[in-house]
Amino acid sequence: PQRADARQREALRFGAMIGASPAMERVFEQVARVAPTEASVLILGESGTGKELIAQAVHRLSGRSAREMIAINCGAISANLIESELFGHERGSFTGADRVHRGHFERADGGTLFLDEICEMPKELQVKLLRVLESGTFTRVGGDRTIRVNVRIIAAAKADLERAAAEGRFRADLLYRLKVIPILLPPLRERAGDLALLAHHFIAALNLEGGTDKRLTSAALGELQAHDWPGNVRELK
Repeated sequence: PQRADARQREALRFGAMIGASPAMERVFEQVARVAPTEASVLILGESGTGKELIAQAVHRLSGRSAREMIAINCGAISANLIESELFGHERGSFTGADRVHRGHFERADGGTLFLDEICEMPKELQVKLLRVLESGTFTRVGGDRTIRVNVRIIAAAKADLERAAAEGRFRADLLYRLKVIPILLPPLRERAGDLALLAHHFIAALNLEGGTDKRLTSAALGELQAHDWPGNVRELK
């Protein structure tokens, strides 16, 4: 398989994406292959593994890097607001809508839209997202004008979307449309050797920020390596 070249590897060295383990090498190579394409990407992994950092790397290495990547956490916005956030709304479309609002799809035109925790998106909105992916068009809430956009979608989830689709909690047709190229991020416990690299990197960053010269003892490193890290790289940091 194609290997990430020096420029691509340097672009991937960002926070949690530092790694030399075989598991992370495979991720780097996947990013290097998928980034120049226009394909939708689905990033899967436990909380704290760096899914948004991988999305940023895909965007930076793509032909859309001069434009914006907009990130939205589908689980952090109430169900009655997420449609307006994604697609925008017209003035007077609901109580409090006193002006036209351009949603994330319009703002990301020509760039990338990162949909984190896609599994939390309400099913009625999954239909509308599927329509945008298939046609490149949508209408604002309360509007009737068709708006055309050119947006690349990168989605991420910590849940098993295959299982969610089988149980009827996530649309199978949307899953197939998003999962053109899946990237599976390994948990920290499966990244042999990367923990020490990451720990030293984070301490070096703290030293630079605070003007200190702290070091990690071998005993301290041993304690870190004995931990299971359920929160992954976020917990380590």
